[in-house]
Amino acid sequence: MAAINPALLSVHGVGPDTAGQLLVTAGENHDRIGSEAAFAMLCGAAPIPASSGKTTRHRLNRGGDRQANAALYRVVLCRLRWDPR
Repeated sequence: MAAINPALLSVHGVGPDTAGQLLVTAGENHDRIGSEAAFAMLCGAAPIPASSGKTTRHRLNRGGDRQANAALYRVVLCRLRWDPR
């Protein structure tokens, strides 16, 4: 992992298992990832419109790679707990 993307392990909250899963997801779908939004859609973390009539609202996409979604969730929990920002 460190040979492929050394900056990923230096991010606060990303461990070897999380980095491995995110790299596997990105590697298997390299042709589908053109932006940060595309990666969020691939991981099932992107908002999609769920509006009806005059109301405008969004919900989270439930499609995508569930293991990558779980890896992102672990990073978020760790950063919420330990990152001072």
